[in-house]
Amino acid sequence: MHINVLGPVSVAADGKHHGIQSNKVRAMLATLALDAGRAVSHADLADELWAGRPLGNTRNALQAHATRLRKALDRHPPGRRGTTVLRAVRGGYLLDVPPACVDGNRFLDLATRGAAALSVHPERAIELLQAGLELWQGPALLDAGDGLRCRGAAALFDERRLTAWEDLVRARIAVEDTSRAVAELRRLVAQHPLRERFCELLMLALYRTGRQADALELFHATRRRLDEELGVRPGIVLQRRHTEILSQDPALSLSTATAAP
Repeated sequence: MHINVLGPVSVAADGKHHGIQSNKVRAMLATLALDAGRAVSHADLADELWAGRPLGNTRNALQAHATRLRKALDRHPPGRRGTTVLRAVRGGYLLDVPPACVDGNRFLDLATRGAAALSVHPERAIELLQAGLELWQGPALLDAGDGLRCRGAAALFDERRLTAWEDLVRARIAVEDTSRAVAELRRLVAQHPLRERFCELLMLALYRTGRQADALELFHATRRRLDEELGVRPGIVLQRRHTEILSQDPALSLSTATAAP
């Protein structure tokens, strides 16, 4: 059994994803999954599920949702019969599964290992980063509710996803798979036009494929967008990359050219 939070919250077993119909039960599962193997207090669960709105009997409401969640989880037991992965503990509840049962944790592990391998073994970095990014089924914690824990975790996951994409295209450039890097970067720039790191990497990839004019035009388009939408100038890294491409700096052909600023 696995629990998915990188997209709609669901339970996966036997190759199939099983959704949770109730909003509160789904939010409870997501909150516990973010701390898999550790207890979450009644107070923290109540804050997440009801956002500080007072209830007549919080413990009874949590117990009712826990009963429904336990039934959903126990359809796909990870261990021996008669056991349950949702345990009531003193002052709260605990999802008794290894952290690796949650796709978000597996993604973070793969992304961290991929980033560490990037400078010494870019081929291995590509394998790890692709495996991590393939776990995603949509925006993180898509239907986990509006609780602060889940929204905060979703923002962190989504940011780490973008960083993993940056590392992946850097690895592709390092192994001279530049055409594929250009294709991926064009999509990423279209989706995140104000993220300067994607623009800077695409400028480098275009330059390395002999498209200096396209790289310079991308810089000017990004500069206009930053001015129109945010009222700011390109950052120092993007400006430096523009200068290097203008002067056809020999350093652009070195493996260190993709290094994170």
